[in-house]
Amino acid sequence: MLNQYKGMSQVTHTFLLEPGRWTMQGSWLERNCLPITFKGLTLVVWSRDNWFSMATKLIFPGSDRSEISFQYKGRLHEGDRQYTFLLQHNLLGQVEGEGWICPDTIVQRYWVLGDRQRRSGFETLHRVSNDNYFLTSGILSGHFLTSTMEANLERQPQ
Repeated sequence: MLNQYKGMSQVTHTFLLEPGRWTMQGSWLERNCLPITFKGLTLVVWSRDNWFSMATKLIFPGSDRSEISFQYKGRLHEGDRQYTFLLQHNLLGQVEGEGWICPDTIVQRYWVLGDRQRRSGFETLHRVSNDNYFLTSGILSGHFLTSTMEANLERQPQ
């Protein structure tokens, strides 16, 4: 997939634009709580018609916190820097969002469909190298930040 986007100035991302398996480790923080360590795995798959699927599962070792899972389906039009996606999130439900591919980051914004709490969120993936990214994200309810996450992602050999 990445070869189609090399024409975009300075875009050299391997996360999302190439199929792959990524492990992650980091911290989850909720309002008025201490950070909780988590581990996770993300799988990115591309179809021939420029649709991507991404599945992520987070676990919280040594904690009674339940796992969190995300299942994305999105489309990046050839030569474009923006994409849209649908997301099934086991805590938030049906989610819709958009992403931008920047020279050094991938930025996503999303909102929960039909949600009375007006929950939304954002993610920024900063490319450290072709095999490493740093993720920061947050979930909001209305105008208030309810949780954040930070993690290191490492691409696994194919």
